[in-house]
Amino acid sequence: MKTLGTASVAALRQYVRAADARGIDTVLLFKKAGLDSSILKTDDGRLNGEQFQAFIRLLVEETNSPILGLETGDFVQPGSYSVLGYITMSSATLGEAVARIAPFEKLVGDMGTTQLAGNGNHIKLVWACNYTDPVVRPHMVDNVFASWINYARWLADNTTASPVEVLLEHPSPGPELESAYSERWGCPVRFRAGEDAIVLHKDLLNTPLRQPDPLLRKTLEAHALSQLATLETDTALTHRVKNSIRKQLMHGITRQDMVADHLGMTSRTLQRKLSQEGVSYQQLLDEVRQAMAEDFLANSDLGIPEIALRLGYSETTSFHRKFKAETGKTPGEFRQLKEE
Repeated sequence: MKTLGTASVAALRQYVRAADARGIDTVLLFKKAGLDSSILKTDDGRLNGEQFQAFIRLLVEETNSPILGLETGDFVQPGSYSVLGYITMSSATLGEAVARIAPFEKLVGDMGTTQLAGNGNHIKLVWACNYTDPVVRPHMVDNVFASWINYARWLADNTTASPVEVLLEHPSPGPELESAYSERWGCPVRFRAGEDAIVLHKDLLNTPLRQPDPLLRKTLEAHALSQLATLETDTALTHRVKNSIRKQLMHGITRQDMVADHLGMTSRTLQRKLSQEGVSYQQLLDEVRQAMAEDFLANSDLGIPEIALRLGYSETTSFHRKFKAETGKTPGEFRQLKEE
């Protein structure tokens, strides 16, 4: 049976703040959900997804609010996103912050996964909720989107910045409550849309943020990668290897023996175990390099030779050749398309 993974205490605190504002005694909810309320005193604590889902279900039943998820989004804070919140705070633009969601959202929890897709002048953030309770799912989606929009406005110091539209897979909570969405988000909202997504105009991604600090962001990302590696020690080997590769590439290193040592095994054992999973070290290295290359090209001002060096290529021409083989475009052409 597939589990719901874990959630950070930071994510739980947001719901607790919303409950406290309503005067709800959360002690009883904690007991019913099998949670120890002392977990709120920890900065790096985590709870299992089943407990988090149960807590949200109990809160929904206690409030009897059809739009509880939307309302809890009003209580988002930078700390609600764990270290990801501080990474985005130190980003230079909204686009740079948005690009950090997918790689690091697991630090917030396993509630869902984000994918970015471009279409003309628009960018679509598609979020796939992992939670299974049919009562909790719509509230979870509403919370995530409401939190994103509120937090993005705070980051950009622009309370009126809005998406082009928001798509929600769940049905409308009723005509009388639909305005609660459009008034908060400042855009059309489509229910029963077939997917959960926020559509943004590309120009919005160029919005400068209030306190960019590239050196701090780099430090925080290195810390976040370490945390991810810790979280995933019990997950699939390929994920662990990829995280170790990412950590090395932050320093321009691509040594398989160091990855194996980091995972507590020899290179030969690593090769054998990866082979059993149907992959090779080189394949995983190529995948991580490609993802990081696209991120650097789309969301940084680093020169192409420096990107090649950071990704462990001895020559820029090797990077050009490999990148074009993967995408059909040179790194320069890829960057230009992203800037249009």
